[in-house]
Amino acid sequence: MSRQNKRPQRRPDDERSLVDWLAGRPETAGLIGDDAAVFGARESHVVTVDSQVAGVHFPAELEPGILARRLLAVNLSDLAAMGARPAHAFLALAAAPGFDHRRFFAGLLGEARRHGLVLAGGDLSSAPVTCASLTLIGARWPRSRGFLRRSRARSGDVVYLGGTVGESALGLELVRRGARVEGRGVALPPALDVPRALHAAARRAVLRHLQPRPQLELGAWLARRTRAAAIDVSDGVARDLHRLCAASGVGAVIDAELLPRSPRFAELAAWLGLDPLASMLGGGEDYVLLFTLPAGVDVGRLPGTRRIGRIEAATEILLTGDDGERRDLPDLGWDHVSVRA
Repeated sequence: MSRQNKRPQRRPDDERSLVDWLAGRPETAGLIGDDAAVFGARESHVVTVDSQVAGVHFPAELEPGILARRLLAVNLSDLAAMGARPAHAFLALAAAPGFDHRRFFAGLLGEARRHGLVLAGGDLSSAPVTCASLTLIGARWPRSRGFLRRSRARSGDVVYLGGTVGESALGLELVRRGARVEGRGVALPPALDVPRALHAAARRAVLRHLQPRPQLELGAWLARRTRAAAIDVSDGVARDLHRLCAASGVGAVIDAELLPRSPRFAELAAWLGLDPLASMLGGGEDYVLLFTLPAGVDVGRLPGTRRIGRIEAATEILLTGDDGERRDLPDLGWDHVSVRA
């Protein structure tokens, strides 16, 4: 075959390379790169969109009201990471046959009311599998100094997590094995044979996975600080730390011993056959905020917040353990684009 007839083999896109490529296109106007896009006169609003697809993000048999609340929560977490106040929502819902629309909307509207969010429009259709996509518009909180960005971390800043991590990964594994939400509780089928001592931890993990709680109050607190960088942990601590550091042009060192974990987390992970540290670093869908603040900022009044490391000028992302040795922290976590078996 002649040289001119050969076509270069393009590597399949992963999420990071695709987003980086899009961010460099002139048509995106520099708006891609944070958890939401900032727009409007004087950068007064943000907009974000997220989807939930049956069989990918949630089990197809999940009760529609729980699906609605989960859809809203993962979108609200993006607003939390921007330090934004929920304002308006637009829904595109393509539902599978037999889907209970009224239960879905009862769950969505009830949760929206709690956050002062108005459902302002959208689109309804049918599909072989249910797919729900929600667009949220956020505004500034009172006394906000502006929206949070991933690009504001500086050498010497302290790295924090807003809550425990890894629990959602354990909840996902339990759901895969048959655990489910029934009413306001979690059913653990007898076939699971969860040890009695781990029942509370297992139920908590399932709820953490299916009913995450966005940290809007923490985002509002951070938006009132002089300088903070933030991202929500949706794809894993390691992956989202890599994203924040890349946006800021810095590196970081975090301590594995400082990663916050829920009660009996290690025991439940071991029973499930999962590595606790890998679940905390790469499990994803924890929906807590990973953020940085200048050294000396008092976070003592923020319940559940834990210091896990610091930002450094060098661009390496490093992990230390109980032996004190520094190791490269791989870019572990969920990728929304790469094909999985």
